[in-house]
Amino acid sequence: MRNLLLALLLFAPPLFAQGAPPQAAANQPYAVEYYYKVQWGHQQEFLQLFLKNHYPLLQKIVASGRMLSVKIETPSNHMTEDARWDYRVTIRYKNSTVATTDNPDEASLIQQLWPDRQTYQREEQRRFEILLAHWDLPVTDITPAGK
Repeated sequence: MRNLLLALLLFAPPLFAQGAPPQAAANQPYAVEYYYKVQWGHQQEFLQLFLKNHYPLLQKIVASGRMLSVKIETPSNHMTEDARWDYRVTIRYKNSTVATTDNPDEASLIQQLWPDRQTYQREEQRRFEILLAHWDLPVTDITPAGK
């Protein structure tokens, strides 16, 4: 009996594994949540820089059809420090290919939006200097249809 249990544990991990369901089909929307954890006392500065130097770019990309939507959220209550995040930006992309490939128009959009490259680069550098952590989490909507 002990050998049987040992064999099950060693050779059958996929039976017990819990993986995320796959994202939608190739031409279906693809969602990613981007989390930002900022140094204490710099949350407002980060948000101001984000809204000034990144959000307009995201809006342009939405207007192009490459992204479907952008939503910015902050938690209403505090969390433990290890679980804390300050901002979540959820982006719904047109499809998984668009979400996982470089945007060939991004450099020209940045130049169009911010002709003063030195200021833009300095402010973006500052935005990342006050960032403690950033992670991306692709998410799948598994809500049953019609419910």
